[in-house]
Amino acid sequence: MFTSFSTALSALGAMETALDVVGNNLANINTPGYKESVVAFSDLVTQSLGTGLGETQVGFGVARPVTIRQFSQGAIQTSSSPLDVAIQGDGFLVVSDQNGGELYTRSGTLQVDKDGNLMTATGYKIQGWNATDGTLDTTQPVSDIVVPVGSLRAPIATKNFSMDLNLDASATAGPPPTTYSQSIQVYDSLGLPHVVTINFTKSATSNTWNYSMSFPDADLTAPGTPTTGTLTFDSTGQLLTPAATDAMPVLTATGLADGAADMSITWGLYNGSTPRLTQFAQPSAVAANAQDGVQAAQLTRVAIGDNGQVLAQYSNGQQVAVGQLAMAAIRNPESLIAVGNSNYQLSALSALPAIGVAGTGGRGQILGGAIESSTVDIAQEFTNMIVLQRGYEANAKVVNSVDEISQDTINLIR
Repeated sequence: MFTSFSTALSALGAMETALDVVGNNLANINTPGYKESVVAFSDLVTQSLGTGLGETQVGFGVARPVTIRQFSQGAIQTSSSPLDVAIQGDGFLVVSDQNGGELYTRSGTLQVDKDGNLMTATGYKIQGWNATDGTLDTTQPVSDIVVPVGSLRAPIATKNFSMDLNLDASATAGPPPTTYSQSIQVYDSLGLPHVVTINFTKSATSNTWNYSMSFPDADLTAPGTPTTGTLTFDSTGQLLTPAATDAMPVLTATGLADGAADMSITWGLYNGSTPRLTQFAQPSAVAANAQDGVQAAQLTRVAIGDNGQVLAQYSNGQQVAVGQLAMAAIRNPESLIAVGNSNYQLSALSALPAIGVAGTGGRGQILGGAIESSTVDIAQEFTNMIVLQRGYEANAKVVNSVDEISQDTINLIR
């Protein structure tokens, strides 16, 4: 009889624990990246009654439920914050707590503190790799990601430029000879612009053009010397000389009036081995041009793109990758221990995390401008709550019934 008390009481405790889990799930229905927990019940050892070999067995109740975290994929929702990220697939973001300990999270609501550290909404620093001299080396150990908040990007002087253009094959040597002029803007070491002009003149020699390129005299302390040369095309209109293996034309500018360093700019006539200049029977025109100089610029925006690259947008329109989020793949994520603030830590049963870049080594993708929703299903949780409530009431009835039987047994003695 007293076994019935303990059996029913064990059930009451188990149902109470399960209801706590359901309540916690419902409380986190709007927590980004939250993974629901489920409970697993198991019976206690049974005892055999009588002399038979187990014909009559009575259990001792239910054991304390085991909670299991379900790391299923949550719905991906678009976010208005450029720093928010969502993980699609397996893996975790790597974060560092106040003591430097390594934790893991699926919550991608990120922000930047006053020092430029990329952090979770609860103040844990995001781990990854920072760009050094414009290069991201993801083979190095991870560290705090630091965003260049409010920084001024230094100018880069132009060293190379190119033009994809056609010179009209129907042009004549005159008199007067056919001419064509094209300009491109370049930048000096102070980030100030200069206009380089290239003048093309049809030569009397078949399939040949002369060129002259120069800086404006007003940009120099003394008149400069133009760089001149000859362009020869073959019978199919392809550039013949200078050849791809020859030295490319170089324009130099010494004594810039603005005080910037002297410039030496190479004109790239080929894309690999493919000529950028042609001579066809079409009007002379440029199709594209490029140069590698950059003005000084203010940081205007920081965002996280797909695959976890931290991108800095500058006022000159340039977009630069300044960091890369790290992802950790853990083979048995169900063994992780929740430590609050949407973070997890390794347990004694956890496999060692494999840290790398999103989309590699079995790691999922990082989606920028998105948030992973909680995996809690409100309808399922309400159903579980009703079932557990009925189970609690049923076992409470067992306790009342056993109590009445006990009273009746005691009354038999009187």
